[in-house]
Amino acid sequence: MGGGEGAAGPRRPAARTYEAEGIAVTFDPLVCRHAAECVRGLPAVFDTTRRPWIMPDAADPGLLAEVVRRCPTGALRYWLAGGGTEVPDRPTSIRRMADGRLLVRGDLRVTGAEGAVRETPRAMLCGCGLSAGQPYCDRSGACGGGAEEGSGAGG
Repeated sequence: MGGGEGAAGPRRPAARTYEAEGIAVTFDPLVCRHAAECVRGLPAVFDTTRRPWIMPDAADPGLLAEVVRRCPTGALRYWLAGGGTEVPDRPTSIRRMADGRLLVRGDLRVTGAEGAVRETPRAMLCGCGLSAGQPYCDRSGACGGGAEEGSGAGG
């Protein structure tokens, strides 16, 4: 995981926005857990072998928005031209996966371990309490597969 140490601690990658006519897509690497829903859903847009890896002009904005909504962690978000964005699920839903991860969808305000608040329509939260990235699941503990699981499917 790149980044060096500064006076304030390790540098963290910042969210990036990729724009095309009709849509802007934002990717936050801090919460991405490589579920690869994006890569499987629209490989012409999401291709981890090229830079930039997100090319939002390679698909219709409506289809792109549909695929972005599949991202279980909320690492991907979108804004349509004219101000439209994802409408959070109502009521809020929480789904416990077989490995213990909690997939949450709704109008969420998630407070991290250091007090940072993130407003998101989707999040993958730790169900075992062992994630280093609390409250998010980073797949390092019992939920998410721990050490025996690979690094994910890419994306």
